[in-house]
Amino acid sequence: MSEPAYIIRAAGPADIEGFKQLREIAGPGFTSLMLDDRAMAAKLEHSRASFASGATGAGEERYLLALEHVADGVLAGCCGVKSTIGETPPFFNFRMITEAQSSAAVNRRFDMRVLIGVNDFTGCSEVGSLFVRPEHRTHGIGRMVAQSRYMLMATAPHRFREQVVSELRGVVSPEGVSPFWEAVGRHFFRMDFSEADKLSATTDNQFILDLTPQHPIYVDLLPEAARAVVGHCHKDGLGARRLLEWEGFSFSNVIDIFDGGPLMSVRRDSIRTLRESKLRRLEVAGESSSGVRALLAVPRLGDFRCVSAHIVHTNDAVGVKPATLAALGLEAGAEALVWVDDAH
Repeated sequence: MSEPAYIIRAAGPADIEGFKQLREIAGPGFTSLMLDDRAMAAKLEHSRASFASGATGAGEERYLLALEHVADGVLAGCCGVKSTIGETPPFFNFRMITEAQSSAAVNRRFDMRVLIGVNDFTGCSEVGSLFVRPEHRTHGIGRMVAQSRYMLMATAPHRFREQVVSELRGVVSPEGVSPFWEAVGRHFFRMDFSEADKLSATTDNQFILDLTPQHPIYVDLLPEAARAVVGHCHKDGLGARRLLEWEGFSFSNVIDIFDGGPLMSVRRDSIRTLRESKLRRLEVAGESSSGVRALLAVPRLGDFRCVSAHIVHTNDAVGVKPATLAALGLEAGAEALVWVDDAH
């Protein structure tokens, strides 16, 4: 594989056709891509404006990243970071708590899981929208895309909140049926899962405020098919969950109100890739050099580009191949954020 084979860069309006293709491939339940053409175009424009913004703190910025295959220019995947969630539109979930039941009179003691509606994560940052086309899911590309979000955050930590969350897609069949939705959501929202999913992606989510159940829901009263998926992610999201856990995220006992998928959370400054990335000066290494694998990123949010490449350590710099410099749009002597993969 040539190096670098992929570039992760800011997404914008020019990427609309590529994102339409990703939408078709991703399928039901991938809320952030379930947009009509007009909403998709607006999302890409919002991303462009966010990267161009001179914001000094975390606001309504939405940074969408595109994974570009260098050889043919194809949009091979995407991911994103939201600076702030829960202010507009609201961010609602179910928190899963344990209620202890006991009676000495009948010698019974057991625990019951109960779901209650919360908006505990209002005002956090969110990483998500991670999707890679199936034919490009090789050579650790998914991991690279996931990590690029934290490299982006490392360029300007002050533009992101101290708490970071990530929602994982819950269990949804290829036909778009969610067992959790059929058992819970349908009774309160009186619509199909696909319609609710689309409304969640394209409206201000006022309908969630209006229709979300106001009283606790006992998990034991749900059908077995629904109980079995509470807090579990879609099979295609298992890799993403492992990557989140490797970064330091943990399950927060909070689930999505539509499909029951898990919400993971972590303190921003505890995220492994962000914490371990360092500013280093780049110089040209010889073509015969092998070195170690690393992620390299332009250290300015407005010009963000990220690649996976091999580097060679020197006394006060890291050596990279000319193609790596070209992919980043940097010249020898420039600084880059570098995260070294010590496992390889």
